[in-house]
Amino acid sequence: QVRLVESGGGLVEAGGSLRLSCKASGMILSVFWSDTMEWYRQAPGNERELVASFTDGAAPRYHDSVKGRFTVSRDNSKRTMYLQMNSLKPEDTAVYYCYSTVRNLWGQGTQVTVSA
Repeated sequence: QVRLVESGGGLVEAGGSLRLSCKASGMILSVFWSDTMEWYRQAPGNERELVASFTDGAAPRYHDSVKGRFTVSRDNSKRTMYLQMNSLKPEDTAVYYCYSTVRNLWGQGTQVTVSA
């Protein structure tokens, strides 16, 4: 059974950094390598929004609000995708989810809270 498990969330002051991880278990390497995987976030009262998208061989895509601050990457050998978040702002506070487009599968989410 394929699962996505996020980690790395927490409480940080504005201007700080966090690195989120999304580990895919039960997914063979060839499928993982070909998968477009994405980070989404959802703040209370808001719709879930796409933050970053990663496809091997293509330029990552970012929401305008995080460009220059967030970096998405992936280590295929570890079946893990990352989201490095720098210069965090209170408006980045949300539950962050990873998503596998091949599997149409969501992780359980990890809370990121940025204090002013």
